[in-house]
Amino acid sequence: MVATAAVPNLAFRQLRGQRSAGEFAAAVRRAAREIGEQVACDARYIGRVESGEIRCPNYAYERVFLHMFPGASLADLGFSARESVRGRGARVVSEPPPTTGPAASAPSLSSSLSPSLSLSPSPSSSSSSSSDPALLRLLRRDTETDDIPEESDVLRRVFMTSGTATVAAASLGLGGAPASAAARVSLPAQRRVGEAEVNAVEKAVRQIRLLDDRHGADGLYRRAAQPLRAAYELLDAGTTARRATSDRLHAGAGELAISVGWLAHDSGRFDDARSHYAEALATARLAGDPGLEAHAFCNTSFLARDAGRPREAVRAAEAGQRAARTLGSPRLLALLALREAGGRAGLGDRTGCDRAIGRARAAFDRGTAAGDPEWMSFFREAELELLEAQCWSALGDWSRAARHGRRATALQDAHFTRNLALYRAQLTGDLARAGRADEAAATGHQALDLLPRVQSSRIRGMLAGAARVLEPRAGATPVASFLTRHRESTPGPAATPAGPATT
Repeated sequence: MVATAAVPNLAFRQLRGQRSAGEFAAAVRRAAREIGEQVACDARYIGRVESGEIRCPNYAYERVFLHMFPGASLADLGFSARESVRGRGARVVSEPPPTTGPAASAPSLSSSLSPSLSLSPSPSSSSSSSSDPALLRLLRRDTETDDIPEESDVLRRVFMTSGTATVAAASLGLGGAPASAAARVSLPAQRRVGEAEVNAVEKAVRQIRLLDDRHGADGLYRRAAQPLRAAYELLDAGTTARRATSDRLHAGAGELAISVGWLAHDSGRFDDARSHYAEALATARLAGDPGLEAHAFCNTSFLARDAGRPREAVRAAEAGQRAARTLGSPRLLALLALREAGGRAGLGDRTGCDRAIGRARAAFDRGTAAGDPEWMSFFREAELELLEAQCWSALGDWSRAARHGRRATALQDAHFTRNLALYRAQLTGDLARAGRADEAAATGHQALDLLPRVQSSRIRGMLAGAARVLEPRAGATPVASFLTRHRESTPGPAATPAGPATT
């Protein structure tokens, strides 16, 4: 598919006026906070809009831009109509709409635009800016008050709510009093963050991962948003006693953002996941933390693969490998190589995929190391086999995928309840496509046995895909039994792309 050449968005460029792209991005984020939206806007995003790469913003950005410029339409701001960039042939040149909840994503790859000049302050004319008082007020206020670096402002955006470190730490648990109760606590004046608050953030990360391993993401995502907001409020609360405490707080908040992003990812909220991963990456860059950066890129690659952006998946995995080279963790390099392999499989690059898998296996065989991150506890031989199975599945080699899928199910650790269902769901689909209908039906029953304990839109989507493949064989008794049971267990349409379990 050949994308239309990008045409610069001159109208949007004029809106920026004399301000830098970073300053204008800060104005966008500030406007988003005013209406309760989440957008990870930065100078790069503004540049891509102005260059015409982004023909139409996603729904979250649309709401923010229309709030910034009352009375204007998307056409007035230089964007194409949404319907003109939707559809199978246009998906690569526009941003996806949010799945559920407010969309908060970094921009997708895009191109092509027809400019439409309208209200805006031009770089050379102050009189045109005076014709838009709302714009003038917004830019003047932002110029006068926003003197913090761009990435720091990303950290401070929508997660910053009223309260102090003490209240935030109290709300980090996933159980106990609801968030509304925490909000009613009288706020002390103390602004110092110490060991207890950092420990609370780190405990929240572990608790979310443990619950996800046992139950899946669907029931956890909304509950996990509260500790995430609290963690970023701690970052905003003031000083810490020591640099080491500050480093741990940044790392903990970033890991929490990734964990919550994974819950969004696994429950089909791709835009929300993209936002959380971008938040973690900004935190990593701000703190100079290569481990957190590698983790953020790892999950970003995974998400890009699932969202149908295989080139981005490869690039993110390669960036993660660069960040991880000095960390002394062969297993982390192995996982990132498998992320790259998944992206290359999505591109149909069998040779590149095979090479990446070879690098992954060589690194994995070097064993565990002191530098292995805590979050990689899920990455064992069973997961290695599962990820390779998914690569061959994406390349259409169903029999080879099924061989690796069988190994994954045989090697899996019963401690990871969610993976018990995940691996069987993957194997069910591969067996069905390989023509082994009876074996697929039997494996599908095993996956269905686990669904009452595991809430994951991803796993349900995988089983739904397998069921569609098996429909033509519904006359066979084992297949008919599985299809009947699957229909009875399905609460609604499931359409989430398949993917491995990882935070």
